[in-house]
Amino acid sequence: MTRSEKARQLGSSWPGHDTAGDVAPMQETFRRAETFEEAIVHGLGHLTRVFGTAPVTAESGRERLAALQEQVVAANRFGIPAIAHEECLTGFTTWQATVYPTSLAWAATWDPELVGLMAAAIGTDMAKVGVHQGLAPVLDVVRDYRWGRVEETLGEDPHLVSELGLSYVRGLQSAGVVATLKHFAGYSASRSARNHAPAAVGARELADVILPPFEKAVVHGPVGSVMNAYNEIDGIPCGPDEELLTRLLRETWGFEGTVVSDYWAIAFLASMHNIAPDVLAAAQAALHAGIDVELPNTSGYGEPLNEMVQDGRVPAQLLDRAALRVLTQKVQLGLLDPDWHPRQYQAPADFDSPHNRATAGRLAEESVILLDNSSGILPLTGGPDGLDVPRTIAVIGPAADEARCLFGCYSFPNHVLPHHPDLALGVDAPTVLDAIRREFPDAAVHHEIGCQITGDDRGGIEAAVAAAREADPTILVVGDRSGMFGHGTSGEGCDVATLELPGVQEELTDAVLAAARASVLLVVSGRPYAIGRHARHAEATVQAFFPGQEGAAAIAGVLSGRVEPSGRLPVQIPGDNAGQPGTYLAPPLALKSDGVSNIDPTPAFPFGHGLGYTTFTVEVLSTDEPVIPVDGSVRISATVTNTGTRPGTAVPQLYLSDPVASVTRPLRRLVGFTRVALEAGQTSTIRFRLDADLTGFTGRDLRRRVEPGHIVLTVAQNAADPGLSAEVLRQGAVRILDHTRSMSTPVSVSRP
Repeated sequence: MTRSEKARQLGSSWPGHDTAGDVAPMQETFRRAETFEEAIVHGLGHLTRVFGTAPVTAESGRERLAALQEQVVAANRFGIPAIAHEECLTGFTTWQATVYPTSLAWAATWDPELVGLMAAAIGTDMAKVGVHQGLAPVLDVVRDYRWGRVEETLGEDPHLVSELGLSYVRGLQSAGVVATLKHFAGYSASRSARNHAPAAVGARELADVILPPFEKAVVHGPVGSVMNAYNEIDGIPCGPDEELLTRLLRETWGFEGTVVSDYWAIAFLASMHNIAPDVLAAAQAALHAGIDVELPNTSGYGEPLNEMVQDGRVPAQLLDRAALRVLTQKVQLGLLDPDWHPRQYQAPADFDSPHNRATAGRLAEESVILLDNSSGILPLTGGPDGLDVPRTIAVIGPAADEARCLFGCYSFPNHVLPHHPDLALGVDAPTVLDAIRREFPDAAVHHEIGCQITGDDRGGIEAAVAAAREADPTILVVGDRSGMFGHGTSGEGCDVATLELPGVQEELTDAVLAAARASVLLVVSGRPYAIGRHARHAEATVQAFFPGQEGAAAIAGVLSGRVEPSGRLPVQIPGDNAGQPGTYLAPPLALKSDGVSNIDPTPAFPFGHGLGYTTFTVEVLSTDEPVIPVDGSVRISATVTNTGTRPGTAVPQLYLSDPVASVTRPLRRLVGFTRVALEAGQTSTIRFRLDADLTGFTGRDLRRRVEPGHIVLTVAQNAADPGLSAEVLRQGAVRILDHTRSMSTPVSVSRP
């Protein structure tokens, strides 16, 4: 191959981008005059979002992609096609495709197997129409709930994120679609939770909190692609960071796939980070660091890169290195097989198949979290207060009758359709109001919006209060509508200063809860809000993180008792402190400290919390060895009993505490979990096998280590639950760990 042919394999083109709405950061700034026809001369690395830029049907999208690929093949002498990539965070981001729950809702299921099934379904739809790479999962660990992209994450615990993220990677790649880890790394640790802000993270926090999910997906996936993050860490942007993208990712962890740039991340090195005088210098730095492909279109790679190699500004071996990686991936995808042709793909009859909807429904049902039910009002068809069959139900709130309040920002309805206001949603997505009417057909359901999601119009609050006074139960539905770059209350570029409910929903909530005879507070949102005060005044509180197109039915099923709630919090719900949130992975100085600080960070509901309509107890904790070597393992057993009168699903969680260590450690951190379904009165024994490797952490020398000394292992139902604890002594010399260490805790469940 000539230099030009190699360089073109590192570029990309976004056909139709010139007519797309605001679907990527600073999009208008980077529109280029280069046409698709010009971009494909001598070859093309990637085709960007043929399905996910504007509404197309399955068949018309497949036909358009095939036609574009035919042009790519014809324009280079080797007939090499492009890799077609798409977004796939809440499903295949295309019109009329199933909208699954958002990532934070997957995390609320604590069900890696189900997440893998969903990812396989998404990948199957994409592969059938000729899409080769999906830009998911997001493995950023939440550090500040005010960040707009919290909804896209898998929560605030690196172990939970690792387990679920690996399942997504394996599921998507089982369908022949390359998964892409993002955003590598530190993106979620931005100062003040501002999108694209510098990351406020130290070396040990980076190593012990931010990096483990990426490391696990690379080592145990193995994942096929990684996307760099926009942020900088201590003055070094991730894009040109050779230590991160080459020495750690490839040389230490053994990554063999492609590194792709986040959209325009290379150009941002000049225009935003100011570490390069122009995009050509930015491209030099990115290629040297290890970015192989420039997305979503070509500005510094491609022909400009060829010219820089020709005049000596870029070493030829760097071009060869990246081109070989891209071509190797194309070989692995079968794109260079003699019998490959652009029209070999067959569009499925339906991107929103019954199988997809059933999977989305299971995820939605498992993700709904019953936070509080102290009055016993729920389920509404079986509560002890006589509300067996509600005669009148008031459904109040701005999130009650809006389908898009069920979707994340990277769903097609919220990502693309706002730019096509005359077009139908494309999927059947009943609202919460619709679903409640179906769930309670004999009840008179009265709806009042009360207020909008945003804005200061209070004109509807009086009518909402009147409706609440007259109803048997009132269901108050508040929360978010996701969008992009300030066009929503959650989502990319929709950061907030405090965790109060958006708009005047705080006032609506106060007024309605004060007036209602009996109330259920239902929060449908992309982030946790500081609802502790409101929860104290409601008879029950339910949290649903954007549950997708089947989410309203799942919520209504939980309210009626048709669905047994089994979701658990992947993030804390803040208490009365709306301005300075913190996560549960906190060392002692970050916790409540009477006499030291007047700010109480104690959450209203802790990480891992979630109730059912039955109760569970954890009993008879035992370990097989009170003393283990620093390279050994310990087995922890506990019995879990359903002590209530209904079947339900328990989620026993194993936490580790390190009372005395050479650096400060979180008071508790998750190291194992499982789900177990139990009939009323049934007992199961849960057995965890914890390797000493998982007790390790990064020391002062920035090497991961297992130290001798005591640890405390607790099986509990959430991070604040005392549970049952056992002390184990690790014996031996300090042991240094690397990426070959154990990263999982196997769990077995003995059935009753």
